[in-house]
Amino acid sequence: MTQWQVLFDDGHQQRYLPDRAAVLRYVLAVGSRAASTRFEVFSSSEVPAGGRTFTLTEVIDLARPGEIDRLRAELMS
Repeated sequence: MTQWQVLFDDGHQQRYLPDRAAVLRYVLAVGSRAASTRFEVFSSSEVPAGGRTFTLTEVIDLARPGEIDRLRAELMS
């Protein structure tokens, strides 16, 4: 099962979320109050011996023109 991790506020904050939709909802909810507009999104995969590894999947920057609209559109689809 894939788990998602979001790092923000220059790596000082992190959250683990169950799916991509939860990631998008979270970023949209806290984005205006976060110290930074940059959110690093990681997805996990299981590795042998029962471990888990996280890989950078996307960087969301709410200061990028159209980024908030893109996230909202993805949630609606």
